[in-house]
Amino acid sequence: MVKRKVAALEKVDADLVNLQYKIRRDPKSYAQEFYDQWLAYDAQRQIFIASPTTASTDDVTKFHDLVDLVAHVADLYPDLTAAYPDHLKELLNQHHAILSPELREKVVGSLTLLRRKDVIDSTSLLTTLFPILISTPSKTLRTLLYGKIISDLRESNSKSINHRLNRTIQTVLHNLVTSDRTSTKGMWATRITRELWRRQIWTDAKPCDVMKEACLSDNEKVVVGGVRFFLGGDKEREEMEDEGSDEEFDIKRAKHQSVINKKTKKRQKAYEKAIDKVKKQERKKSAPHPLNFSALHLIHDPQGFAELLFQKHLQNTKCKFSLDNKLLVLQLVTRLVGLHKLTIISLYSWFVRYLTPKQPQVTSFLASLAQATHDLVPPDAIEPLMVKIANEFVSEASASEVAAAGINAIREVAIRQPLCMTETLLQDLVLYQRSKDKGVVMAAKGLQSLYREVYPELLQKKYRGKEATMGLRSGEVKLRKFGEEEAGGIDGIELLEEWKLEQKKRKVAEAMASGVEKKEGEEDDEDGFNSDEWEVGSSESDESEDGWINMSDDEDDEPATKRPRTEAEAAAYVDGQEKTAEAIRVSTLAQTSILTPADLLKLQELRREAQVDRVLNPSRVSKRKKELILRHIDEGVTADDIELPAMLGKKSTKEERVALAKDGKPGRDEHKSTQAIKRSKKEAEGKSTTNKEKARKKNFLMTVGKARAKNKKSLIDRGKTLKMHIARSKQGGRRRNRDGG
Repeated sequence: MVKRKVAALEKVDADLVNLQYKIRRDPKSYAQEFYDQWLAYDAQRQIFIASPTTASTDDVTKFHDLVDLVAHVADLYPDLTAAYPDHLKELLNQHHAILSPELREKVVGSLTLLRRKDVIDSTSLLTTLFPILISTPSKTLRTLLYGKIISDLRESNSKSINHRLNRTIQTVLHNLVTSDRTSTKGMWATRITRELWRRQIWTDAKPCDVMKEACLSDNEKVVVGGVRFFLGGDKEREEMEDEGSDEEFDIKRAKHQSVINKKTKKRQKAYEKAIDKVKKQERKKSAPHPLNFSALHLIHDPQGFAELLFQKHLQNTKCKFSLDNKLLVLQLVTRLVGLHKLTIISLYSWFVRYLTPKQPQVTSFLASLAQATHDLVPPDAIEPLMVKIANEFVSEASASEVAAAGINAIREVAIRQPLCMTETLLQDLVLYQRSKDKGVVMAAKGLQSLYREVYPELLQKKYRGKEATMGLRSGEVKLRKFGEEEAGGIDGIELLEEWKLEQKKRKVAEAMASGVEKKEGEEDDEDGFNSDEWEVGSSESDESEDGWINMSDDEDDEPATKRPRTEAEAAAYVDGQEKTAEAIRVSTLAQTSILTPADLLKLQELRREAQVDRVLNPSRVSKRKKELILRHIDEGVTADDIELPAMLGKKSTKEERVALAKDGKPGRDEHKSTQAIKRSKKEAEGKSTTNKEKARKKNFLMTVGKARAKNKKSLIDRGKTLKMHIARSKQGGRRRNRDGG
């Protein structure tokens, strides 16, 4: 009996599929057949709506097939099926909780199919699915609806941005978060917004406003979703862009080191890594306009938002968030403060109770303090925190990891506000470079190197270094006052200036070698040369054949022939000009000349080479005050940055070194050499060893006779044997089987 029912249902399903195929080919000829099926569908729907719980399995299956048939051909009979979308919406809204999973999925799929056929619009579909998404208890249905909503929004914005639909959905999400701040329904708003931001479908300020309201919610899960969006949404978007991008990047001039040095895999990997880093930076610069703004930059009123976030979730004693979630909120607040240079004075006094080595995750608090510091923060607000960190972390009784983390945290804060340090405290911290622990020494030397650049007057004379001492004497090194900003300029213009100076030096040396001399009292043209400022000695006439005019006051006196400069004199002359240019460090190139398109292209090439050189040789790059102060502003400071000196100074065990060697080399169960891995692989495949390997393992007594015979050979016999060996190898060996025949 059961087999008969199954066979009958399969026959009905096959008949409906066959009918669907015929209707698609010729709608007019099969209009009557479809009308009969439509009546059957309508009758089955009314029976099903009247008592959905009592419907039999056969009725549910038949109704499922009829829904599928009508959905596929509804666009061919628009007058007859005009009420079909409303039927599906009513069925889904009223009975989605009690429908069978197969029928429920078919109804949702049919609505999506009608949207693709433009029978209904996206607004109608999304306003139907979204209320069910936030109310249904079924996890399977929620996953299905979430995927359909994201897919439809992607499809609607594929050809062009559908601003009307985006604004409608963004308003719905905004109202969902703000209507009930204690409900967990706002999580769906954060999930949808974050996914669409990651896929670069929404790139304006409106989704940032939705997530901003989510951060101010009373529900902890909603707050965490909003905070994670601002802290990691841009990184996810960049990673997805990198995965989908296949653009090629070519540097015209290869690095000199990769040409003259010995080619090794390590150097090749380092060079490729540097190229990838420069490539990523170039893509960032050439990205479309919306991608140039991160979510943190698109926040409206960051000062008010940061204050509300701090007061509601951190300063409020009634807030019962976990420590991890409080740290997430703190990272967002401090990122906003550091990025937008906000002023929240109470934030720094709030840090005092958490700056102790016994505090869990204290390095995250230290990193957040560094993020919250910038050059517009009053030094009086940060100075007590520096003393607190020094007293709690840096002492002879402290563990080496604790002392290294404390000194490094002080350095990270001092990078952003050098005025927070006192002379006594700095001298005490610098003395820790005499410690026996490598991590503490590195941290103390890093602090010393920082103040050599930004404020050498606080250091004792023996710790200032040669450059800082000479800079103080000449007056070149000056301390910036509180609130003082450096004048801006063109990034990398000094590289172009140095390149032009090198070109000038080379051309002057070539000109001197050819007997042409430059007049010292005249100015250079844009390329460093002026055709009107060179003269050739002549004793016959005032005007030469080449058009050079003698401008001497005494016409009777013949101009004396000047001795051409030697290469050494030319080089000394150009070096003098170079020192004069170095004395005026503010670049005059952009002030005195107009940069041509060729200059701009050369400037871009020099920037790329400098970036590659900075990655390959970080120790050779001179430290600059601006780079030190602005470091980590875009990326922020992490706990790993605070713990770095302690980790580098810690001596690794053998197990850790072996694990590091294994890292990035999958398929190795144990640490072996490359030859051992090849040998074990051949043995696993059942392959034999080579003749050389067999000869190494052969018994010594078996090889003595052959060795003696070789030693007894004359030179003529040896030559004959070698010639025969070469001839055989050219013909393919003993069996002449070079081609495998």
